[in-house]
Amino acid sequence: MGHRKQHGPKRGSLAYLPRKRAKSILARIRYWPEIRAEAPRLLGFVGYKAGMTYAMVVEDRKRSPNFGKEVIRPITVLETPPLLICAIRAYKKTPYGLQTFCEAWMENPPEELNRVLTIPEKFNTGDCLKKIEANLDKISKIRVIAITQPKQTSLPKKKPDVAEIEIGGGTIQQQFEYAKSLLGKTVNPSDVFKEGQHVDVIAITTGKGFQGPVKRWGVAILQHKGRKTKRGVATLGPWNPHRVLYTVPRAGQMGFHQRTEYNKRILKIGKDGKEVTPKGGFIRYGVVRGPYMLIEGSIPGPEKRPIKLRYPARPPKEAPEEPPQIIYLSLESPQGK
Repeated sequence: MGHRKQHGPKRGSLAYLPRKRAKSILARIRYWPEIRAEAPRLLGFVGYKAGMTYAMVVEDRKRSPNFGKEVIRPITVLETPPLLICAIRAYKKTPYGLQTFCEAWMENPPEELNRVLTIPEKFNTGDCLKKIEANLDKISKIRVIAITQPKQTSLPKKKPDVAEIEIGGGTIQQQFEYAKSLLGKTVNPSDVFKEGQHVDVIAITTGKGFQGPVKRWGVAILQHKGRKTKRGVATLGPWNPHRVLYTVPRAGQMGFHQRTEYNKRILKIGKDGKEVTPKGGFIRYGVVRGPYMLIEGSIPGPEKRPIKLRYPARPPKEAPEEPPQIIYLSLESPQGK
């Protein structure tokens, strides 16, 4: 009898190569969906991950076998202090993609912005706005530059995170007027999203440092009597081609990669974070002091990580309009105190 070949499926996905550290702790959104709305609105927001708990909610998906029953759901709590809109940025389309046309900054930006970039002494806001308005026919996208306000949270940092957020809906003229009305003002999460809505969560995952192939790729651990290696790959490949292929699982960086998770549901948007802070505070975070958001399920990254939320790129076809009824939210101490 000939040798029967064992089935040995590929270990780990090659979809995310190269698995190297993200450039920045703040994720970068490369795609903004087109939304059909008469009035213009911001398409994203930035919050900070505080931790997780669980809630009892009434299942409101009609097709679910548990429809109308009480179910337990894992909940992620985000602290979402208001964003300050510092600038308007206009883009024009060129054969080489989008190109920045002009920026209009607010008159007196907060001092914290100095921690991120060098601020000029005086901004010519009026002239820049006039320049954008005069060339609206050439402009294809209008985005705002927003900064977070970590001083209003329990975070031990003062340096704000800067995010560029696109404006969707309406015409370019309406979008420009809307952006102009926001310049220098703050925006709350309830101005951008509504309860029960689905969002995409874009964040940098928890870093795990340099890890071996068993943890990083899930390769099989070899038998203990084997020679040389146990927690490695049994073969690095054929004699020819005479090199180790990139498809072979090797040790290296694991975690701290940018990931997008689609269609996470917002269960609640609240104003006072003390309503959702467990006894003794969230571990490694503390007390949620200001506005907050409850999101169903887990999201990438450790506590304190800045998390970007975006209008869904591929929203579910059937989704309940109203938010589900929350019967009970666990505020028990995660440390058993």
